[in-house]
Amino acid sequence: MKNLLIADDNEQILDVLKEYALKEGYHVYTARTGREALGEFGRRSYHAVLLDVMMPEVDGFEVCREIRRKSMVPIIMITARGEDFERIMGLDIGADDYVVKPFSPSEVMARLRAILRRLDLAGNEHQQYLARGSLDISIESFQVFIHGEEVRLTKKEIEILFLLASKMGNVFSRGHILDSVWGYDYYGDDRTVDTHIKRLRAKLDKYSHPDWRIVTVRGVGYKFEMSHE
Repeated sequence: MKNLLIADDNEQILDVLKEYALKEGYHVYTARTGREALGEFGRRSYHAVLLDVMMPEVDGFEVCREIRRKSMVPIIMITARGEDFERIMGLDIGADDYVVKPFSPSEVMARLRAILRRLDLAGNEHQQYLARGSLDISIESFQVFIHGEEVRLTKKEIEILFLLASKMGNVFSRGHILDSVWGYDYYGDDRTVDTHIKRLRAKLDKYSHPDWRIVTVRGVGYKFEMSHE
């Protein structure tokens, strides 16, 4: 049975999500403040976390940051607002997904199933490590190195880079990247991929890597290719 932590200061939302999660077969633990969520997370091993953004004592963003310092457990952020800056901030600090209130509990469970299913499939894949010239990627430890120096990337950025580098020269459409990395039919648009690629490039370009690059194929998508200079 998988352990699930649900953190939300709204008791009604907490009870509804707990009810649905129990029906899905999760062993559910709950928290009503950010500090309580961090305490619960430190007590046992979790398979996933549903995390409200606006919580007393410590907000969800800070809880996510603290969890990411020690774990790559899947995190779905819950927000009362659908503003882009909250969504981007949540994803940039390491959240795997987000849902906006009011939401369907069934949709939350579907997204949770999709993330865990994708991780199970990734865990069964033979290849967990890639070396491409000066670039080294470990999908098992979620680490990226350029010339032996670690590059600090989010989970989604590492997963996108691994996907592109795993099949050099292949062009991946934005839809393909969404399906492969997010693991479900994304409730948004292709700009999500463009935003992540832009941030990924900015971080990678702080390190010299003339031997490889991420290429934009106009009107189609993106690909990873080795340079021959």
